[in-house]
Amino acid sequence: MPKTLRCLILTMLLCLPALPGAALEPFREPEVLYQVSTLQALLDGLYDGQMTFQELAVHGDMGLGTFDKLDGEMVAIGGKFYQVRIDGSVHEADPDMTTPFAQVTPFYPDIVVDISGVEGLDALKARIDAALPSRNQFYAIIMTGEFGSMKTRSVPPQERPYPVLTEVVKDQAVFEFSDVSGVVVGFYSPDYAQSVGVPGYHLHFLTDDRSAGGHILDLAVTDATLELDATPTMTVTVPETGEFQEHDFTHSDSSTDGVER
Repeated sequence: MPKTLRCLILTMLLCLPALPGAALEPFREPEVLYQVSTLQALLDGLYDGQMTFQELAVHGDMGLGTFDKLDGEMVAIGGKFYQVRIDGSVHEADPDMTTPFAQVTPFYPDIVVDISGVEGLDALKARIDAALPSRNQFYAIIMTGEFGSMKTRSVPPQERPYPVLTEVVKDQAVFEFSDVSGVVVGFYSPDYAQSVGVPGYHLHFLTDDRSAGGHILDLAVTDATLELDATPTMTVTVPETGEFQEHDFTHSDSSTDGVER
């Protein structure tokens, strides 16, 4: 191709207007765990959506979180965002829907491990622990395969005045599946991340046909492939709303004991 023609094409491309909401690059920060708000804000009942999923998609193609007014569990995989509602139904999120809390990252696995014959969530955590090069790093997690059992939950949308999260989960819906294939999506966060994120493991699930899922309470792994992506940097976008800015966190309880069950 003549040099003058190459220059003309390059000039035309540079002059093209960007589509609304489109990113100039696939992801803005390829090695970053991007988070909307903080876990402590969610525990304290700050459930109003802060960012659209169209905006969130710029920062990653996998992750988890929730929706405006705490309307169900969010699972992101393959660049698509899914909502698992209180009735167990799964819907792909509209781009203009919002989230009060979410974690996403572009997924580029660094470690791949075969996992089989694991009974219980605690046993799975121990297996993943053994694969981590360091417990003081953030890791994105995707595990695909067959599960002998899967126990998940979702929560109902809330109305003001919002109760704290430990009260909300008393009304959670629990779903149980046997011999199901699907994908586990989540993150490992070091203990020092407490109150910013969930210390340890935070995992959500979707079936292969995207018809069911939720926040994982327990599971048994028959045969699966575990992929881990170390993310050395974490970015937290703090809400600019008056509610968050004026909230008193000094008396907050950062324990998730009443939430992770």
